[in-house]
Amino acid sequence: MAKKARGAGGTPATVALSAAGIAFEVRAYEHDSLVTDRSLRRASNARHEGYGLEAAEALDVDPARVFKTLLASLDGSLVVGIVPVTGQLDLKALARALGGSKAVMAEVAAAERATGYVAGGISPVGQKRAHRTVLDTTALDHDTILVSGGRRGFDIELAPVDLVAITGAVTATIGR
Repeated sequence: MAKKARGAGGTPATVALSAAGIAFEVRAYEHDSLVTDRSLRRASNARHEGYGLEAAEALDVDPARVFKTLLASLDGSLVVGIVPVTGQLDLKALARALGGSKAVMAEVAAAERATGYVAGGISPVGQKRAHRTVLDTTALDHDTILVSGGRRGFDIELAPVDLVAITGAVTATIGR
């Protein structure tokens, strides 16, 4: 995979990956704004499923390889859960994976402020502040996975072990 740096289509995520010397590929597509309208009407945990499934279809990629980045509040602190777009985040499993007692989905505005990204484009890489992160173990079943690159219609493809390395993530079964 080629490394891409900030420039045409660059984001804090691509800058962070380039600076760390991690190989990745930019996978951009034309985002359908109607997906945003439909997604924002769904329940909080399923809210961004539309973005990920849109990416899988537009990029002609198996949806099991496309992962969504969700923020939750765990005992008062924001944490990140990265799960396949075909499922949902199991908040109890996320709490267990990080040694906490109770996790609830973060408010969209809080997630956007804490990461510097907009909902539907939140990348696990290059966030304004580092957050404890858990990557669902199913990611390790693939040579590469896709996650948001920092805006809607802009994904990055990279090896799951590289995602773990750059985010400091732990892996656990947090999807259902």
